[in-house]
Amino acid sequence: MASKEKNLVIVRSVLDQGMTVKTAATKFGTSPQWINTLIRRYQTNGPAGLEPQSRAAKTSPHTTNQIIEARIIELRKSLTINGSDNGPETIKWHLEKEGLHAPAISTIRRILHRAGLITPEPRKRPRNSYIRFQAELPNECWQSDITHWFLADGTRVEILDFLDDHSRALLHLEAKTAFKGSDIVTAMQNLINTHGAPASTLTDNGLVFTTRLATWQGAKNGFEKLLEANQIDQKNGKPNHPQTQGKVERFHQTLKKWLKARPRPKSINELQQMLDEFKNWYNNERPHRSIGRKTPTEAYEALPKATPAAKADNEYRTRNDKVDKHGSLTIRYAGKLRHLGIGRAHNEKPVLMLVKDNHVVVSDANNGEILGEFLIDPTKDYQAKIKNKPSAHNQGKTDKSEMPR
Repeated sequence: MASKEKNLVIVRSVLDQGMTVKTAATKFGTSPQWINTLIRRYQTNGPAGLEPQSRAAKTSPHTTNQIIEARIIELRKSLTINGSDNGPETIKWHLEKEGLHAPAISTIRRILHRAGLITPEPRKRPRNSYIRFQAELPNECWQSDITHWFLADGTRVEILDFLDDHSRALLHLEAKTAFKGSDIVTAMQNLINTHGAPASTLTDNGLVFTTRLATWQGAKNGFEKLLEANQIDQKNGKPNHPQTQGKVERFHQTLKKWLKARPRPKSINELQQMLDEFKNWYNNERPHRSIGRKTPTEAYEALPKATPAAKADNEYRTRNDKVDKHGSLTIRYAGKLRHLGIGRAHNEKPVLMLVKDNHVVVSDANNGEILGEFLIDPTKDYQAKIKNKPSAHNQGKTDKSEMPR
């Protein structure tokens, strides 16, 4: 139970030393709502208003019940205004964090009903009817998706998120006008550098995540290449079946409920500041019922992290093309077009390209003569032929375009 002295230190840190309520809540291990309550009591009754509430039975128990009931109603209203979870279980968690005696969840629900703060939803599907799947360890699976929001002037912007399946920890939350494949790669690489590589990912079938349903077959995008390089197992939901990514879909409801409780941002930078604030609240100040009312950060740090176990499959492709007037061919690798230098002597020549991951062998489509062999460097656009390293089927043949004149 919090002492009067501790409560006084908290209050005077805010009122006399200029500390923000949010900073004080983090420093003293309590909630912003409770600090605001202490400030109101202090301003009304002075230090006497900071006396902790005893959990012992009183000769007039109804008086204690009235105090708790008033706090329950106050919490419900403040959580609602803030766009936060405001159900009986969440209210009970906040009461306990404040050092107050928390009644049973059923009692809290009755108090809210009597106050007219709960609207019955008889058709709402009960939570226990859902079949839940949850990763056993942190980093066992990361879910990712892109949703949207609107700025004050009506501009539609996109929001990218990565969520740990086991702990619900929000690992990444970013706003952009529109996300490209390279943006997803950058975000994922930063997460790997910060948290280590996950064992798997789960996304929908958007082209920034996978090309498996694209009109062109065989070529992998940058995200797929990055996962392959780190031996991360890639999972994708069934088309038109968002329930597969149920956790991230439910997360979007929480995010948008929080955003709706605040004025529309005027710019993407302002929206990003709001998202950063939300991320801290979601990870560190919000209990999650599916992980035992712990915060996502507590759940993410409680167990050892899973690591990749998937064995990357080689990517094989065949392609027929024609050398352009500059003596080059193009091929898509890791989400970008690369130029292969064949030589001007082969302009307009039809060719066959055989691809194994980043290894490409180009031959004359008419007679099978090997025209060039390449190891694609993902950091470069133009790709030169491998020098002095002819493949087994190329030995004894000479590319005339490479001969000295």
